[in-house]
Amino acid sequence: MKLAVVGGGSTYTPELIDGFARLRDTLPIEELVLVDPAADRLELVGGLARRIFAKQDHPGTVVTTSDVDAGVADADAVLLQLRVGGQTARQQDETWPLECGCVGQETTGAGGLAKAMRTVPVVLDIAERVRRANPDAWIIDFTNPVGIVTRALLQAGHRAVGLCNVAIGFQRKFAALLDVAPGEIHLDHVGLNHLTWELGVRLGGPGGENVLPKLLAEHGDAVADDLRLPRQVLDRLGVVPSYYLRYFYAHDEVVRELATKPSRAAEVAAMERQLLAMYGDPALDEKPELLAKRGGAFYSEAAVDLAAALLGDGGSPVQVVNTYNNGTLPFLADDAVIEVPAAVGADGPAPLAVPALDPLYAGLLSHVTAYEDLALEAALRGGRDRVFRALLAHPLVGQYDLADGLTDRLIAHNREHFAWA
Repeated sequence: MKLAVVGGGSTYTPELIDGFARLRDTLPIEELVLVDPAADRLELVGGLARRIFAKQDHPGTVVTTSDVDAGVADADAVLLQLRVGGQTARQQDETWPLECGCVGQETTGAGGLAKAMRTVPVVLDIAERVRRANPDAWIIDFTNPVGIVTRALLQAGHRAVGLCNVAIGFQRKFAALLDVAPGEIHLDHVGLNHLTWELGVRLGGPGGENVLPKLLAEHGDAVADDLRLPRQVLDRLGVVPSYYLRYFYAHDEVVRELATKPSRAAEVAAMERQLLAMYGDPALDEKPELLAKRGGAFYSEAAVDLAAALLGDGGSPVQVVNTYNNGTLPFLADDAVIEVPAAVGADGPAPLAVPALDPLYAGLLSHVTAYEDLALEAALRGGRDRVFRALLAHPLVGQYDLADGLTDRLIAHNREHFAWA
């Protein structure tokens, strides 16, 4: 089995490598190719990857290359974890929206639109190269914004599934609080990427006992602290929103916070410099503890599980993924991309039935899906008016003067990435 990781020079990658090494019986990789245009980073990450494999007696080989076509040739699956523009672009995404009094974040709001517009054309070009190399290969997208990027891939006819670590993070957190094995926890996880709610927490499987009321009653303070939301919000909702809902439920509070502290991009850039220095140490043969603060917790387990299921070699029968709606949420179009539990096999994911949604959640999902429609149109076709329409449709913008100001800033900060600008 051959897997390729595009964006393999990311400081995330040792987390993925550690999972591949530990879970080699689930996903028996013979050749792993790390693809990245940044040759200096790639060699540091690649060297550590080989040492991790060697320490854990993994028999597979690790290859590094800056040539996408060579890297994806004959690959059974390709994982996408790239960041177009790097941390410099992320820094911009997180700062210029604040000038208009809007949240600065890399996956939602105006910053999220900027990232989508930079990313979609690049991902589609890579996907075409994958299709030419092996039309049967699966593309697993971890590149944000996952929902929009996955929809672009699916609309172009690629064998693609979107992956996020929010659900597996909740599964692990809830399992620890309830003192059960993670595999015992099934989530009624419903929504769009980075816009989801845990409507139920079930023991033993999709039809198991819903212990969410017990979880909130006994551990509500701990869950609320993690989400940085007041405990009474969880009690009133009776569900657990993803931490990205804080940008919607406490937008103005978040804007005030972001305006008075260093950006997350600046924090990550400093962390990356430390990590890369560590990766260059020939004595290091395991992922460093600092990597846990970088983000992407449990990404490796989720990626291994998904790849194994898609390639027919194992994996959990039910996994939370991003895929076409196809009637799962009846108030959304079939070709909307949603994030829900699905039965995953060699033919791809098939979403499971989910609980009926309260209008409080269905309304916001409909609103953000409309934005995502327009965002993808802007990413594919460009043009100031399409950018403006997408921003005006976003529930965190929604005013023509804000949309106008944000449009000008988005284009000015990303002109080098837009052929039409």
